Amino acid sequence: MRIGLLTEGGYPYVSGDARLWCDRLVRGLGQHEFDIYALSRTRSQEDEGWVPLPSQVGRVHTAPLWTADDDGIVYGRRARRRFAESYEELAGAVCAGPDEQEDRFASALYGLAELARDEGGLIGALRSETAVHAWERACRAPGAPRTAREARVPDLLALAAHLERALRPLSLDWYETDGLGAADLCHATSGGTAALPGLLARHFFGVPLLVTEYGVQLRSHYLASGAGTEAPAVRVLLAAFHRRLAAEVYRQAAIVTPGNAHTRRWQERCGADRAKIRTVHPGMEAARFAEVGESPDRGDPDTLVWVGRVEPAKDLVSLLHAFAEVRKAEPKARLRILGGAAGAEGEAYLGHCKVLAAQLFPDEAEGAYAVGDNPVSFEEIGGPEAPTLADAYASGAVTVLSSVVEGFPVGLVEAMFCGRATVSTDAGAVVEVIGGTGLVVPPRNPRALAEACVALLRDPERRERLGAAARARALELFTVEQNLTAFHGIYLEIVAHCPAPRVILGDSGEPLPFALPAEAYIPGCWTGPTAGVAARGAPGSVSQELVSPVRATRLAATEGA
Repeated sequence: MRIGLLTEGGYPYVSGDARLWCDRLVRGLGQHEFDIYALSRTRSQEDEGWVPLPSQVGRVHTAPLWTADDDGIVYGRRARRRFAESYEELAGAVCAGPDEQEDRFASALYGLAELARDEGGLIGALRSETAVHAWERACRAPGAPRTAREARVPDLLALAAHLERALRPLSLDWYETDGLGAADLCHATSGGTAALPGLLARHFFGVPLLVTEYGVQLRSHYLASGAGTEAPAVRVLLAAFHRRLAAEVYRQAAIVTPGNAHTRRWQERCGADRAKIRTVHPGMEAARFAEVGESPDRGDPDTLVWVGRVEPAKDLVSLLHAFAEVRKAEPKARLRILGGAAGAEGEAYLGHCKVLAAQLFPDEAEGAYAVGDNPVSFEEIGGPEAPTLADAYASGAVTVLSSVVEGFPVGLVEAMFCGRATVSTDAGAVVEVIGGTGLVVPPRNPRALAEACVALLRDPERRERLGAAARARALELFTVEQNLTAFHGIYLEIVAHCPAPRVILGDSGEPLPFALPAEAYIPGCWTGPTAGVAARGAPGSVSQELVSPVRATRLAATEGA
């Protein structure tokens, strides 16, 4: 089948989000054909180029979210009226209360998409004075949020600019019969703006939509807007818009696949139907950890290991204070912190942690003539002591995770592949991932973290037992193979239950009865031409990939008669 893979700031760009799992998905499902529809976030992302693409990628369509050129089209009276009606409905639905506004928002959204398809010129209209006036009226209407009523003209201008960027996919030329209309299924790799093309493909052509979220786009927007510099009215209205958009995406999706239970709870609260949800854990490469996992006794029995990206959310400060308690109980214990800093904030945080470690643990020496040594080391993976990620986990007996905010804990799964006993804080999907194969303590509780670490350092048999159970659990649930198997089954389920409508027209322009044989609706990978259905690209072929409506060839007309 043909899959339209929808991404925002991700695959196929080298620096894209979730590019690894998208690449594994495309390469692993070689029996399907993929067309990539990618939205880029920055110019630098486009300049960095793409990752190498496999042969099953047919076409790549890209569009920038960081810039847009007005096509210069000036609306006539009728088009201006259509835009004003749809945009005022959109603004009204965003500003109104939460009850029974889904249909109003959807009608306005698809009205704008139809206008862009018929007339063009939507980018300029979304920036126009008409759009600002629509928001002004919506903010003054009864039932609007109190914060929205306080919006001033600069706030409304900023809001219109934000929404023009969010609605930019409505103006793309992807919605044709040889574009997204030719897909058997649209797979959005996140919610929000990335899923907008999928919504329009479903609206215009009936193409079913699958939405995968390993992090909730709406939650990310909430966190980003809370730290932003926009006025309160702008933040409130943007949050309301993204909440409406998320609800519409979940409502129209045939299936929604969260990566963990934490994401699933967010989706359900945002309106996703529980019957449509299938949890699919991220797939990770287990082979590179196999050697360490099969020989779990390689590590230093007195060493704790932390591996990850250094940033405030990882709460290394609590880990250092916990290790101070560990040293009181186990004087030989050591802590290795392996990983680089994330950006300027991460560099500053790493510097703070190094200063704290020097204060808590002055260099110690065994005798008067020995060189002092600090029991805490800060290292980067790739150095002589830890040339690979697997070597980093192999260097210690216990792996520690101290985060206060966590999505899907990749580092924890890697430690499980390595057969390491783990001590983790209860953040994000940690409990779901670890199951009963590790110790879990509350976040920001150094004493509880220290007690759990000491318990494992003093009990090698328990460490070995937990490490073996953790490795078995990771190999069962979190491998690339299980991820590919799950998505292959979901693709077949969607196409079997929600096939995109196909209509074959004869020479007279009327639909041909029985033009598509029953086999055309059976998902699968044909090995060669079949009776009544030719292989892809063969002359006179008729298959489920024909787009509604399509003019029949002479062969098809003969068979339909």
